[in-house]
Amino acid sequence: MAFMNIGASNKDDAFYRYKMPRLITKVEGRGNGIKTNLVNMVDVAKALARPPAYTTKFFGCELGAQSKFDEKTGTSIVNGAHDTAKLAALLENFIKKYVQCYGCGNPETEIIVTKSQLINLKCAACGYVSDVDMRDKLTTFILKNPPEQKKKSDKKGMRRAEKERIKEGEAVDEEMRRMKKEGRKKKGQDEPHKKKASSSEDEHSPPPSQVDVSEQDDDDDGNVQWLTDTSVQAAQQRIKEQLTSATSEMVMLESVKQSSEKAAKPKQKKSPGVNGQSGPDLNEGDMIALSELSLHDKLVKQFKDELASGCDASKLSSLFDKSKSSAPEQDVWIAYFEALFEGVTKGLSKAVQKKKSYLSNLMEDEHSQELLLGAFEAHFIGLPSEFRKEVEVAGSLKEFYALDLLEEEPILAWYDKGAAHGFSSTSGEVKKLATAFVEWLRNAESEDGE
Repeated sequence: MAFMNIGASNKDDAFYRYKMPRLITKVEGRGNGIKTNLVNMVDVAKALARPPAYTTKFFGCELGAQSKFDEKTGTSIVNGAHDTAKLAALLENFIKKYVQCYGCGNPETEIIVTKSQLINLKCAACGYVSDVDMRDKLTTFILKNPPEQKKKSDKKGMRRAEKERIKEGEAVDEEMRRMKKEGRKKKGQDEPHKKKASSSEDEHSPPPSQVDVSEQDDDDDGNVQWLTDTSVQAAQQRIKEQLTSATSEMVMLESVKQSSEKAAKPKQKKSPGVNGQSGPDLNEGDMIALSELSLHDKLVKQFKDELASGCDASKLSSLFDKSKSSAPEQDVWIAYFEALFEGVTKGLSKAVQKKKSYLSNLMEDEHSQELLLGAFEAHFIGLPSEFRKEVEVAGSLKEFYALDLLEEEPILAWYDKGAAHGFSSTSGEVKKLATAFVEWLRNAESEDGE
């Protein structure tokens, strides 16, 4: 099958990517029953992304002859004998009026029937909306037989279904753990002689306070800590457990340094021991060293260490969820965003494409989008003023939207908060730089509503 470029103005362009098959016609019958069969009208209409009934009706309107397209057999008939060259010229007029964009000329358009019964061509390439001349005869047929609109994906419904699947999985896991516990209890009842053999050992067993933690039941999910040791050794041990290796070494070195500086001073404080008793001596330098790092710096350091070790997005997301138990959600988001995009002053939109997987796992609902916008705003507030430009803020925000990390409603609500205060604060200045993108978003939303 021979192909040709769509549009007469592009016929000599060898690299033009929009193509359609050449129209093939066949004259059938004789006398008053003569008619022209458009053999490959279905293939031509498919290449133009238009219903074949539109093109067949257009030929009938232009030639003043009866035309008919059979949906079941796919045959297109126009009464009378018409040569292929004349029909090809009419098809070119149809392409100019109902296919090509009036702005850029590309045939990548969609027919939209508005509420006021007007026909527009919305271009997917440049976004231009063309107004079709309603005086043309074919417009009446299109209004009576409007094209099928493309269905939009329900993102919120997909997220809701994903949450339900997660809850069902957690319920199954809980049921499996419960059945496992019951099986172990039943097994213990079937072997009572083991309890008698262990009774003699209980007489020599240490008190409960001295029992090793590893001897407790592995299935006990809630490990309750009744007493807290506040000595320097215990505090240092907790630092090693909670922080990464690099951070804990830094805090330990600072603690030793402070201790050596305070060694010459006789004044010391007694740490509160267990059950109100006085504990071991605790220097003030040790307490200062333990609080040397701020909570924000600790979170940033943890996330950066995990990224440097080459961890995947799921592992970093689990660390993110654990951090929310010890710090406010917004602070965790700001630290996480800072660790992901450290040193990025220009081209944040390109960096977002590379780190999309580290953010998409955390976008659960509109609340998480609001927290992401807060971290986005804090990132630009921390940059020097020469890097806070409209092209950076608006362009980066558009990239977050294009990657489905942010939706329209949270973005508009975030922007309106700054507009309500006149963009007076530093955060308001960042919101003001996103004005161009917000206006584009609102115009696109209004067009979808129509």
